[in-house]
This record gives sequence, C-alpha cells and structure tokens, in this order.
Amino acid sequence: MADPATYRPAPGEIPDAPGVYRFRDEHGRVIYVGKAKSLRNRLNSYFQDVAHLHPRTQQMVTTAASVQWTVVGTEVEALALEYSWIKEFDPRFNVKYRDDKSYPYLAVTMADEVPRVQVMRGAKRPGTRYFGPYAHAWAIRETVDLLLRVFPVRTCSAGVFKRARQQGRPCLLGYIDKCSAPCVGRISTDDHHQLAQDFCDFMAGDTARFTRRLTQRMKEAAAELDFERAARLRDDIATLEKATERNAVVLSDGTDADIFAMAGDELEAAVQVFHVRGGRIRGQRGWVVEKVEDLGDEELVEHLLQQVYGGEGASDGAGTGSVPREVLVPVLPANLDQVQTWLTGLRGARVQVRVPQRGDKAELARTVLRNAEHALALHRTRRAGDLTTRSQALREIQEALDLPTAPLRIECYDVSHNQGTYQSASMVVFEDGLARKSEYRLFSVRGPEGQGARDDTAAMHEVITRRFRRYLAERSQLGDPDLGDGEDDDGPRNGAVDAETGRPARFAYPPNLVVVDGGPPQVAAAADALAELGVDDVALCGLAKRLEEVWVPGEEYPVILQRSSEGLYLLQRVRDEAHRFAISAHRKRRSKGMTASVLDDVPGLGPARKAALLRHFGSVKRLRAASAEEIATVPGMGARTAEAVVAALGGGPATGAASGAGDARAAEGAQDAAGPAQAAVPGEAAVPEERDGGSPEPVADRAGILGA
Repeated sequence: MADPATYRPAPGEIPDAPGVYRFRDEHGRVIYVGKAKSLRNRLNSYFQDVAHLHPRTQQMVTTAASVQWTVVGTEVEALALEYSWIKEFDPRFNVKYRDDKSYPYLAVTMADEVPRVQVMRGAKRPGTRYFGPYAHAWAIRETVDLLLRVFPVRTCSAGVFKRARQQGRPCLLGYIDKCSAPCVGRISTDDHHQLAQDFCDFMAGDTARFTRRLTQRMKEAAAELDFERAARLRDDIATLEKATERNAVVLSDGTDADIFAMAGDELEAAVQVFHVRGGRIRGQRGWVVEKVEDLGDEELVEHLLQQVYGGEGASDGAGTGSVPREVLVPVLPANLDQVQTWLTGLRGARVQVRVPQRGDKAELARTVLRNAEHALALHRTRRAGDLTTRSQALREIQEALDLPTAPLRIECYDVSHNQGTYQSASMVVFEDGLARKSEYRLFSVRGPEGQGARDDTAAMHEVITRRFRRYLAERSQLGDPDLGDGEDDDGPRNGAVDAETGRPARFAYPPNLVVVDGGPPQVAAAADALAELGVDDVALCGLAKRLEEVWVPGEEYPVILQRSSEGLYLLQRVRDEAHRFAISAHRKRRSKGMTASVLDDVPGLGPARKAALLRHFGSVKRLRAASAEEIATVPGMGARTAEAVVAALGGGPATGAASGAGDARAAEGAQDAAGPAQAAVPGEAAVPEERDGGSPEPVADRAGILGA
C-alpha cells in the first residue's frame, strides 16, 4: 500500500485549468480517470489526510503510484475526453460511474434495410454510424428535427414502422413531410438509403452548403415580407449551428490522425502528440528533447517523426496502430516528400503530412500545444527547483572549471545594442542555482567619449570595470564582508550592510564566478578588466552560443560539458536570463529615444523637473515664451537651471533683460507662425511618457550605476 505523499506533485506544478487526470498503479495501468474544472483544486483534494477520504477513494490513492493530467480548453472538452479514456482504459475505480445515463450519440443505423436516425446511449453496435458524443441530448433532437426538412429520413421505432407498413398508412411525420415514408413506398429503399448517407455526410462536417441554403431562403422570405417564416428560418440556422458545434477533442467519425505540437526555446522543446482513431483521442505521449544547435523546427519535426514511427517507435503504445492516414504537425518537415514516402511505405497506404489551418483539427492542435507548453514549464520547474539537481549542477561546474569551491553566487553579463546605438548591458545573479532578481542590475554603456563603446569587447570591458570598481570602493569603505558558510537559507545573502542606511551594500562583495555571454574575445576583455583592477579572487568563463562551449581565460581550447549535464543546463539558463534582461533594457532605451525632447540636453534638468515645467506652463511653446525669472518660480527650479532652459530653447544667453527676452520670444513666435518649429512636438509628445513612466531604466537609477 503506497503513501500518496510519495507521488504528490510539488506545489505550483498542477495547472489551474480544466482538464482530465489519470491515476496509475505501480505497473503503469490506469486505475482512475476523472475530470475537473480546476485540476489544481481537484487533485489537491486527493492528497489531504487519508483518514478524511471516502473508503473507496482511500483505496484508490493508496493503490496508485503516480498521477498525470491533460489540460483542455473547456469543461465540455474535459467531459468528452474523460469518457473516451474511461472507455479506452477501463479503470477499475471508475466502475461505479457506468450506468445507463452515459453520453448521448446521434446514431444512423446504416446496416438496416431502412436506416433510422435516433439518439443512442451505451455500447456501440456494428454497422451503425455514430456522431458525438454531445453534451446535450436536446440539441441532437432539435438538430434532427431541423434536418428532417432537408433529409426526411425515418426516425420511428421498429414497431411503428411495421404497423404503418401493415396498414398502408404512414405515421404523423409522413403526413407533415418530416419523413419520406418508405413504409408505404413513397420512396424506394435504395433512395432512402442514399438519403441517409447524405444525412451522414452532413453530420460529418459538410454543413456550409446547407447553412447557405437556409440563409438564402431566409433572405427571400424577408424580401417577400413573410417575416414569420424568415424568423423561423433564422431560429433554424441558430439551432443548426449550435447542434453541429463540436468540441476540440472530438473529430468527425472515421478520422485517423496523429496531432503533434511543440513548445520550446533555443535550448530544448516539449513535444506532445494526441493519437486520434475513429474521431476519438485514444492516446497521448510527450517528450522533452534537447535542441541541437543550428537545428530548425523543420529538421526537429523530421527527426521527431523518425523517432516516433521508426523501429520500435512505430507503435504508439496506445493500441491505436502505427501510422495513421494523417500526420498533423506544427511545421512541415524539411524533406516533406521523402518523409511522406517513408511513412506511406510503413503504413502500406497513402499518408499525408500537413499543418492544420482551420476547423476542428486546428482547434485540437491548439489544445495539444497548450499541453506541450505546460509540459515544458513543468520540466523547467522540476529541474530548477530540485535541490539535488541544483547541487549536482554546481558541483559539475566546480569540477569542470577546477574551482576551489562550488560557485554559490554566479553573475552573468551580456551586452545588447542596435548597430552600436542604445548600448545596454545586464548583470543577472544566481545564488545556489536560483535567480535572485532583486540583485539584477542594468548598465548604460558610455564608451570613452560618451557615445558608446566601439564594439562588444570594449563594452564588456567597461561593464566589468565599472562593476568591480564599485566593489573595490565599497569594500574599502565597509571592510571585507563576511559571507558566512552559505548555510543560512532564510533569505538571500546580501553581504555587508551600509552603516548609514542599514541596507545591504550593492557591490561590497564579489561573486564566485563571472560568466560572460560570448567566446574568447569577450572572455579576454573581461579578464583584462579584472587584471587592471587587481581582482584575482573571482573565477571567469564565457559561454559561446554556437556550440555551447565554455571558454576560460588563457586557454587555447574550450571546456566541453556534456549536453545532458546539469552544469551546462545551469550555465545556459544564466546566459539566457542575462540575454533577456539586456534586450529588455535596450528596448526601453530605444523606445524612449524615439520620443526625444528638446529639454533632454539641459544640464541639471531631470525627469521630475521636466514634468514640473510642463505641468506649470502646459506646453513647450509656452515654456519658450517664458523668461528665466518666470521659469525660476517653478518649484524645484533655480536661477542657473532656468537660464539653461532659456538658452536650450533658443533664447540665447539669458540675461533677464526684457528686450533680449522679447526679441527671442518674437523670433520664436515668428518661427511658430511659419510652421516649421518641429522641436516642440517631440517635447510635448514625450511628456506623458516621462510623467507616467519616469526614467526608462528604473533599476539602473536605483542601483546608482549610471553614475558609477
């Protein structure tokens, strides 16, 4: 008897979304299938105190050894998928839910001499076409009632049909033209069978032409001022659309397809596949695969199909057969013709590989994608949150780089720019293998002349220099911080504390390892910066993206970590986080640069003062017309800054003389009247951005890096 706590999912792993869950025993057999509006709430209810559970539930959770779940879009989809899997897996603990009140189907008894349309429940019969299941039986009956006007197929029972044939008189439906009355020979048996086949074709998805027909009849009735008939046709169209609506986990009868979806990034991808047989989902599989560099989605799909259908992978493990008629993928494989030929040879019949564009299959593909995204998030959470895994990753990095201790604090740096403009750099911090976002910092790369660095290596040299210059300065003021033994898990280790503010000093202690995004040139630039500052107690390495090589200063060849190693995975996460953070800072700076203001270059005029000026005067045009004395009356403005504002706005040297100010204002007024004074427009457009959002780099301003 198992303890449910041994396989209970970790907090946060279960999604708060509708779906279907499956409990499996130690042999992998499904012992219970259930649905839930919220998977998180429902599954958590199974892992409470066992003594509080129902006896049958107690037996189920102690028999199970694992739990899995599948996310769907709506509760109706969860209902249909639960029913499919109960029928498929026959779970032992679902027996009590099997009764006559099963899910309704629309059935056409095509094996009969005179086919009949009816609503059926329970076990399926051979020779009968089934459509569904549907959530509402009344919707099926309304649809049948509607379609009998177009397809007057027999709907009466065997007794009524036999009695009408004996009497030579049809039933009521025959008199009101909702039945073609094959019982009295109004239509031949062959013609009635073809009529039933047309009905099946309609229910299989060919609905557009009938909707168009009803719409045309409705318009004709309205044109003839027969509004009552038009209203009835309008209601018929609405009923038709509602009744023929199918949820995303039910496809047309006879559909055999495997539907794949991928979700991932540059490093890894989660793949999910739903196996659809006979229009029903018969199985599900999932993988998380490591991406090889320079491998696009097209090649990844091709390798995936080879793995799934080739050799032992040809069996999907769900009892659904090997290769279906259709293989639906997110992107077409690189060698589409060869892949289709190969799959056709495996199946012995034509196989089509395509991307679903619209309709039920595209909707189901979106459901598969949601499951893939959740599987990837779950994989990342488990890898990042597992203490054992993180300890292993730090140990592997220590051994690979020959470090004296495990790198408990790792800092990574990356530079982002757009052809040399708006150069920004990021510093991200990982402690004990987890991101410490409160320690992140941003840098605006200035360069020797204030116009930015000449290249990435110069930018990296500047950033490393500024960061560790601050470290040396704060260490000299506060003394060497005691980082302790790293056993305090109550919160982040913040090192030394500023005696004046009581807050942790930002740069008063070094990291154990510095990682730069790049290869030998970036590593050499960072090493030169550390050497110039005399910092020799910090390890350094670089991670090149192309081949995921780890470069160490002064080494001719890189350090190669296995792609499946936890150490490389941690370095990749650190590098990618630094890249993301640098790009975010660069985009903020670039966005602000698109809305420049004429007040931006005024010395001593920051965002707060600019906002105060615009609030006081209302616009840049009125600010141009103001004198230095008037500007100085604004709270926070001094005489020197007021004169600088007047000079920047084109007033020349602000002497305070009325004549000089008047001449300047007259010149500006003439220019405004002429129309080409464009500088005021960007200034006014920038006001809401500066007033509401402030500086585009709040992290950098708070950290004081811009003045470093």
